[in-house]
Amino acid sequence: MLFPQFDPVAFSIGPLVVRWYALAYILGLLGGWYYARRLAMDARLWPAHVKAPTPEQLDDLLVYAAFGVVIGGRLGFVLFYHPAYFAANPLEIFQVWKGGMAFHGGLFGAGVAVFLWARRNGLNPFSMLDIAAAVAPLGLMLGRIANFVNGELWGRVSDVPWAFIFPVAGPQPRHPSQLYEAATEGLLLLIILAIVVRKNGFAHPGRIAGLFGIGYAATRIFCEFFREPDRHLGFLAGGWVTMGMLLSVPMALVGFWLYTRAGKQAVTA
Repeated sequence: MLFPQFDPVAFSIGPLVVRWYALAYILGLLGGWYYARRLAMDARLWPAHVKAPTPEQLDDLLVYAAFGVVIGGRLGFVLFYHPAYFAANPLEIFQVWKGGMAFHGGLFGAGVAVFLWARRNGLNPFSMLDIAAAVAPLGLMLGRIANFVNGELWGRVSDVPWAFIFPVAGPQPRHPSQLYEAATEGLLLLIILAIVVRKNGFAHPGRIAGLFGIGYAATRIFCEFFREPDRHLGFLAGGWVTMGMLLSVPMALVGFWLYTRAGKQAVTA
């Protein structure tokens, strides 16, 4: 089927133009902030030995997380996807309005920001990583939907009935891999982590964050089999591995470390 031509601009107010991708970031941060506040205020989710953040503290965390996502996402894009270009054009690194963000870099930046914020506020950094991980899939889902609306990051050529012909990708129908990622990295992971949270997940600091790392890595690698690799990179390491797969491996390892660490902490507590 032919890809519908969406207007890349979500809305404009006078000279202010808001594009779908920017709107996804804004809604993801605000939606995550609201969800995090709800989790923090639910006393049933927090055992006596784990201090929950106050809703007011989470207001400050939103600012930290926003800067972490933008700085980390941009640096990840520069270092992993276009290092030679930005080495020759260093001033363009700061031109974030031209686009170019990497999720793995944004996640790392957000993680560092949450960790520093927790230390500053006298809270357990691993517990705060848990609450951030529980809400992160919401932003992922919105971001991938925005990718689909923009007609970017399309999938590989396919003959499945729901394949789309993306005009900028050529005449062949392709997997709507953006929607696969929205459904798995976003919605599915959001539901799984919500279930774990409600089964005393915050009692083991780092467990939710570990599950997020493992879950995201697994779903991202799965979706990479349907997603067209970046043209300037292509396939790596033998002709079937993509950059998204490679970057997901250390994420899975860190997630596994966080999960096992949480279990050991629970045993020794």
